[in-house]
Amino acid sequence: MANVFEFVAEARSAVGSIAAKAVRRQGKVPAVIYGGEGSPEMLVLDHNEVVKHLAHEAVYSHVLDVKIGAKTEKAVLKHIQRHPAKPVILHMDFMRVDATHKLKVHVPLHFINEAVSVGVKKGGVVTHAIVDVEVLCMPSALPEFIEVDLAGVDIGATIHLSDLVLPAGVEIAALQHGAEHDHPVAQIVKTRAAEETAE
Repeated sequence: MANVFEFVAEARSAVGSIAAKAVRRQGKVPAVIYGGEGSPEMLVLDHNEVVKHLAHEAVYSHVLDVKIGAKTEKAVLKHIQRHPAKPVILHMDFMRVDATHKLKVHVPLHFINEAVSVGVKKGGVVTHAIVDVEVLCMPSALPEFIEVDLAGVDIGATIHLSDLVLPAGVEIAALQHGAEHDHPVAQIVKTRAAEETAE
């Protein structure tokens, strides 16, 4: 199987919406790579290969290899533009990674122990406020995902960003702006069945 963390691209010279449409008609995805000390470069990727790569959740929170001809750039996937009605990738943005500078990247949350949590056992239901979180860290410390353990969460309790257990060297970007940005991540709410049981 091909390396899901390697995107093979070709450089493209034509820019603008007309050129991008022409690329898409060929079954390709227009893209750009920017950041670092290099200038932005326009790229073209094979649509089918891109779709296969994006089926792996880890691609969104990994340092990737973007192969452009003979050179390979280290980058993270910063943005994907998808068609609103069709399973089509319209555009991709890659940001170059510098091993000596911190990254700001969205990392998926993995919720564990929902079924055995205190609140669910009492008849409560877990609601997720967010499914990923923006983190700040060095490229070498970038986690594939962050676990949210719901085992000890009771009905009416809420897990906030500040409650997340983070790997060493990883910070939550929102919390850099103060306590008012300590958003809820998940909570267990009381259902009608749980209320009737309590009564």
